[in-house]
Amino acid sequence: MQWIDIGANLTHDSFDRDREAVIERARHQGVVQMIVTGASLAGSAAAIDLARDHEGTLFATAGVHPHDAAQLSAADLPQLRSLLARPQVVAAGECGLDYYRDLSPRDAQLRAFEWQLQLAAESGKPVFLHQRDAHRDFVAMLREHRGQLVGGVAHCFTGAASELEDYLTLELSIGITGWLCDERRGAHLPALVARIPAERLLLETDAPYLLPRDIKPKPKSRRNEPMYLPHVAAAVAAARGESLEQCAARTSANARGLFTLPAAH
Repeated sequence: MQWIDIGANLTHDSFDRDREAVIERARHQGVVQMIVTGASLAGSAAAIDLARDHEGTLFATAGVHPHDAAQLSAADLPQLRSLLARPQVVAAGECGLDYYRDLSPRDAQLRAFEWQLQLAAESGKPVFLHQRDAHRDFVAMLREHRGQLVGGVAHCFTGAASELEDYLTLELSIGITGWLCDERRGAHLPALVARIPAERLLLETDAPYLLPRDIKPKPKSRRNEPMYLPHVAAAVAAARGESLEQCAARTSANARGLFTLPAAH
């Protein structure tokens, strides 16, 4: 079985001491390709560099997370456009809205999100989307731009049934993480995971975040890694009443289709 992790923050400083070993452990568990998330201009450039050094195994996104939206100015857009044009970049983002933490003012978030949707349309690459406690504004802006976008994924979906239906109506793919394995916060998710059309389902770890709570033994560091993606997949397969082999084949094909990934080597 081969797995693809569509969202791993491998440039995070928690990986600085053993990044190569983390990548190798993932491959040993069948996670043959990973998309490294870019969440700022500098972080996107670092993700691209890492992907360039692991051609065929790692790929990158380029974008500015809503937490950093206040730092994105119109003068930065040529740089972001240039990053999106790099061959290692397979998606625009992580971009969107986050009203839960509000680390950037909401008007700055809305402005940065609109700019990035425009750049995604221009680049012809799908969008890697973040939304938390901002569903109404998020969907309204996506509806406005969806006709110009080639596609996108609702990264780390944790929402309600109504949110899922909105995303499916917008023809988005749905990224599922280890939140599904959290019996406190994710108890509602198995029923929703079962409702995701097979061709829209994607898997991600969001490493180093969202270590599945039910992993035993738990790593001492509490750091999530891409090698745990098959653990998330087992929960997804159970929720959907399908085999791990079916889950691997379908989600890997979906990732390759949305992000135009080559076959793994």
